[in-house]
Amino acid sequence: MHRFLVKLSSSSSNPLRSLKNQRLILPLLPSSKSFTSSSVSPPPSPSNASNRFRYPYSAELFRNLSPLSSNSRTLGVNGSSSRCISSEAGRESIEYDVLIVGAGPAGLSAAIRLKQLSQEKNIDLSVCVVEKGAEVGGHMISGNVFEPVALDELLPHWRQEHAPIEIPASSDKFWFLTKDRAISLPSPFDNKGNYVISLSQLVRWLGGKAEELGTEIYPGFSASEVLYDASDKVVGIATKDMGISKDGSKKENFQPGVDIKGRVTLFAEGCRGSLSERIIKKYKLREEVNAQHQTYALGIKEVWEIDESKHNPGEVIHTLGWPLDPKTYGGSFLYHMNDRQVALGLVVALNYHNPFLNPYEEFQKLKHHPAIKRILEGGTVLQYGARTLNEGGFQSIPYPVFPGGAIIGCSAGFLNVPKIKGTHTAMKSGMLAAEAAFGVIHEGLHMNTYWDNLRDSWVWKELYAARNYRPAFEYGLLPGLAVSAMEHYVLKGKVPFTLKHGKADHEATDLARKCTPIVYPKPDGVLSFDVPTSLYRSNTNHDHDQPSHLRLRDPKIPEKVNFPEYAAPESRYCPARVYEYIEDEEGKPKLQINAQNCLHCKACDIKDPKQNIEWTVPEGGGGPAYSLM
Repeated sequence: MHRFLVKLSSSSSNPLRSLKNQRLILPLLPSSKSFTSSSVSPPPSPSNASNRFRYPYSAELFRNLSPLSSNSRTLGVNGSSSRCISSEAGRESIEYDVLIVGAGPAGLSAAIRLKQLSQEKNIDLSVCVVEKGAEVGGHMISGNVFEPVALDELLPHWRQEHAPIEIPASSDKFWFLTKDRAISLPSPFDNKGNYVISLSQLVRWLGGKAEELGTEIYPGFSASEVLYDASDKVVGIATKDMGISKDGSKKENFQPGVDIKGRVTLFAEGCRGSLSERIIKKYKLREEVNAQHQTYALGIKEVWEIDESKHNPGEVIHTLGWPLDPKTYGGSFLYHMNDRQVALGLVVALNYHNPFLNPYEEFQKLKHHPAIKRILEGGTVLQYGARTLNEGGFQSIPYPVFPGGAIIGCSAGFLNVPKIKGTHTAMKSGMLAAEAAFGVIHEGLHMNTYWDNLRDSWVWKELYAARNYRPAFEYGLLPGLAVSAMEHYVLKGKVPFTLKHGKADHEATDLARKCTPIVYPKPDGVLSFDVPTSLYRSNTNHDHDQPSHLRLRDPKIPEKVNFPEYAAPESRYCPARVYEYIEDEEGKPKLQINAQNCLHCKACDIKDPKQNIEWTVPEGGGGPAYSLM
């Protein structure tokens, strides 16, 4: 059982201040779902779902928690320790050997590998992971047909250690959808040896493994800024202040953030990580290796519980075509999980042209296709979520090393687009970065050994072979299929050239006057649903009384540019209805930002035509609370 150290000191309200003697051990407590409105009934829970566990009392108690593991050292207690606390200008500072930002597959794999190396070499090494979600795994969402190659390397005995990886992929189907038909095509996928899983459950399990090895994990803490020393080297991060009201004043529960420092800092924030993007721009990491811009897609997903007679555990279905138009890259997936559950999703490339396109509504249309409808009818939606994903592939990977650390996982962009898989490559990148970080601290090596080893790994070979698949679709669906088929079946990635991506996603949006409006059908409440109903199923929750984490660089652009020229695209590309236009006192349109609805998908940060929206972290513990995704 995991244990946590609850601080009882009255001398400080800071969540990471140490105690010398006052300690109380609490077990993990079962979670309860939270909802942000009373206008719609909460969705039913799966009838046979196992109890979920989250850290005690969610984010509220994180402010008074510190992890306690069998080999951890209490801060401030006499004795040897490679980390320390100091207090400067009202903010506390904690130091570790390695600091990891983000408890996803890459970050936790890095933490596990670091602790394995410290045990192998019998060297003390302090490792800290900070995670903005209220619980480890709570922000994790993916398809997910999991390729276990990296896990086999990291934890070879995972099959005997009750990993939530139980359903082997049993069949591969590939359909081309028209409005009424599903035409079977030869499947380009080979999922033999892979598993249909929930990424949120796998990450929660990896978190437990990291803690068992002595990693200190702090969920519910948002990393809001990067810390630098006088030589411009990254030395850590600062967590976001808690208890700031919308007007910027300090509330009664105000707590200043904490400076968490590391001799090496690894950023594992996932796709479009806010601090990772700052690092990439500050140190010009794309320019360092002549990398192209990143291109993205938005994935929208539901988990359904269906009739047992329709359930075929391990069945994997991918589709192209309808409901998307031929100029828009994307497709859907339907994976049969365990416990009568299926994962259904639609992925829409964010370089689509028509500002009237609404990815959420396209997903609702998908569920009414006869081939999909027959599977879902009589079923129940258990959970909903959305997240952007990297699609730039090989040619968009930046130089991942900077003074003081490295960028790992989807923050750098290691998704294999034709496989539609990135968990295994993210994990491997974390493992390679961990080995480099260990060498920096204890062997006097340089962090660029991560870059060298990455290029010598199977990750690099895999992404290089797949590099021309995504940009081939810049020319449309049929040309893209032809080129990708030639690449996959004949040339196998060995052509002597590399295709380039088209315009950046935000630049690809056409003016509204050049496009045809799209009229979407109303949801029927059985297969298709409105956004508020879906939001409940994401368990999304934020403190309403805090400054918006969605910032406008120029507050005039929405009304002067986006609304008249692009027909308010932010009201459509957001899958959580964060952005909507209302009338002001003069009857003119005014953008209203409902930040409390945010799913942390980052689509707004990517797709806004003028790059006017900046996604930053809200208070720690906010956002979705996924358990099945």
